Amino acid sequence: MKVILSGGGTGGHIYPALALADVIKEKEPETKFLYIGSFRGVEKNIVPKTGMPFKQLAVQGFARSLSMTNFKTVWLFMKAVKEAKKMIADFQPDVVVGTGGYVSGAVLYAAQKMGIPTVIHEQNSVAGITNKFLAKGATKIGIAFENARSFFPADKVEMIGNPRAQEVAKMSSDFSWTTYGLSDDKKTLLIFGGSQGAPAINLATLEAIPEFNKRDYQVVLVAGPKRIDNFMKMLKEQGKTLGDHIKVLPYIDNMPAVMQKASVLVSRAGATSIAELTALGLPAILVPSPFVTGDHQTKNANSLVEVGAALSIKEPELNGESLVKAADALLLSDEQAAVMEGQSKKVGIQEAGDRFYNLLKSVIK
Repeated sequence: MKVILSGGGTGGHIYPALALADVIKEKEPETKFLYIGSFRGVEKNIVPKTGMPFKQLAVQGFARSLSMTNFKTVWLFMKAVKEAKKMIADFQPDVVVGTGGYVSGAVLYAAQKMGIPTVIHEQNSVAGITNKFLAKGATKIGIAFENARSFFPADKVEMIGNPRAQEVAKMSSDFSWTTYGLSDDKKTLLIFGGSQGAPAINLATLEAIPEFNKRDYQVVLVAGPKRIDNFMKMLKEQGKTLGDHIKVLPYIDNMPAVMQKASVLVSRAGATSIAELTALGLPAILVPSPFVTGDHQTKNANSLVEVGAALSIKEPELNGESLVKAADALLLSDEQAAVMEGQSKKVGIQEAGDRFYNLLKSVIK
């Protein structure tokens, strides 16, 4: 089998594609892959490290207001489609998979015009612009949230989940909290606002430090490599100190392994984060980012809250008091945390990669 993967811009589009590739390689080791990404997205840093053949196209998004840059966007898109057709013709794929981002729009549109089966994957509860554009010509569409079904032609949609969940569920972890001078015998609150940290979450944690100092459970904040200095500076200016059971870190590079050792997670509500925490059945306090297209993180979070799989705090309501209250509710109550763990596992589709693989096989001529 020969597969072209395309997804770009953010890790939320890239990691599901790479997780799918791993599943395919397990089932059909001789499969050949080509990943087509953009010059501007983080895929240029992530995909080459896997050893997968990687090619790039120049694309950009539309400005939300009337702007001359939109003419350049259209021109770049048409040029990218033409270049993508050449890449596709050279590779001769059996199927082309798009996981979102502007670059996948050009690649899958080119494949559709060439009569090659295409499958798109929507990770969020609100469909992205690119996937909505591609839906009419797509052969099949895989979704990770039931709420996304309404955005696409009903006869093309299948619920498959996020392949990242299967990848994380299979991971083993020998991580120990003693690495950071903490104990493996205590409950641990892991606060993670993304690889760069989240200012609102950092500030709420800073405000909560006096109360966290009184708690028996451990607290680990991943503040972000560019934000940790400011956090520590404000901590000192406010005359606050960290108890021995509280750690502030700039970054954690093996987050899924660390998540397996956490008791409760505080995080944004991006598709990848939700796939990972539901794969592990990890009780969570979600703080949706209000700065995303279609407010999809709020809808992602609500899908878990509605079934009792997570708590959620809107960013304008996030402060030290609300954070401590939510943390106490889960870390001081074994019963509520146990119920949430069970519900979280029900939401997570741990065989998502297998479902995606079967979907691909169904469209190959």
